[in-house]
Amino acid sequence: MKILVLGGDGYLGWPTAMDLADRGHEVAVVDNYLRRDLARNEDVSPLFTLPNLVERCRIWNEISPQQITPFVGDLRDWTFVQQVFTSFTPDAVIHYAEQPSAPYSMLRRQAASLTLSNNLEVTANVIFAVREFAPDAHIVKLGTMGEYGTPNIDIEEGWLNVEHKGRSDKFLFPRQAGSLYHTTKIMDTDLLWFYTRMWGLAVTDLMQGPVYGIYTDQSERDERLLPHFAYDELFGTVLNRFTVQAVAGYPLTVYGKGGQTRGYLNIRDTLQCVRLSLENPSKKGELRIFNQFVETFSVNDLAERVQAAGKEMGLSVEIKSIANPRIEREEHYYNPAHTGLIDLGLKPHPLTTEVLTQIMEKITRHKDAIDVHKIFRGTKWA
Repeated sequence: MKILVLGGDGYLGWPTAMDLADRGHEVAVVDNYLRRDLARNEDVSPLFTLPNLVERCRIWNEISPQQITPFVGDLRDWTFVQQVFTSFTPDAVIHYAEQPSAPYSMLRRQAASLTLSNNLEVTANVIFAVREFAPDAHIVKLGTMGEYGTPNIDIEEGWLNVEHKGRSDKFLFPRQAGSLYHTTKIMDTDLLWFYTRMWGLAVTDLMQGPVYGIYTDQSERDERLLPHFAYDELFGTVLNRFTVQAVAGYPLTVYGKGGQTRGYLNIRDTLQCVRLSLENPSKKGELRIFNQFVETFSVNDLAERVQAAGKEMGLSVEIKSIANPRIEREEHYYNPAHTGLIDLGLKPHPLTTEVLTQIMEKITRHKDAIDVHKIFRGTKWA
């Protein structure tokens, strides 16, 4: 297929592009370096210094027969969107091109405004571009399990059958986001559902849990191809942050009681899930939703696992409960369904001590690059 990866410079976008190219697809990537710019402006940075998107593509194209084509520009700009879609008319569009951080979205008014305008305008432009230039293309959008919140009932896979006063119907599962970022993802889903009904789009919405990990099959060939690995509180996912904190000798920052439970997955499984969604597309006029995670853990579970892996490596890892800067339930019921991707053939990579020590050994080799003052600043929701 011809596959357009939007947000192709990101933690997930770049590994996705390489994985699909490696499997023989014709891939183009689009990015405007928003995440890099925001990180620089907030004085945070990934653990590894990485080439820009054009240079990444050049490195990849030197070692792979299946080329990746870069486009650098802002997907809020309709003229640029037209240029991309007429130069590379896709069979499928993978939409990662959003401001990806819940804490950043809660930082200040300007951050909130940027999150709203970027995420919703880009999603709308993707929809309009597919309708105008690639009406048969399958849209795969990265959603988030955070759309659901933590309801006191089982979380179904996107949809809920409701019986009310003797009648029944099927609705999107009720959603109650815990940050402005997650609220924009809810609005993305609503936009896609609206235009699926209006225009017969084919859409798969992947409700993904927090991702962890560094290595993919492709990045192991050349370390310049590694993904962005953030360890700060704005852009780093919790398990990636904990592994860096453990190596740096910084107490693991458990927010409040630490009972917050979510569904997690290895970055290798993200690539599997996206690939399976592309290989088994939704039908025209269908919004298909998959809950994309492998295992559920509380924050305390993760901290204890990192502490145990650190002990195997001879590290003394302290776990420290701190005042929770977020407004969230710290103890709650959490039982989400996630059978759709398993049924399509997902073969999960569980979180093991071996996986954690591999990540932490890589971090140890870059320990001198860790800026401890960037780890935690206490961005508050209230």
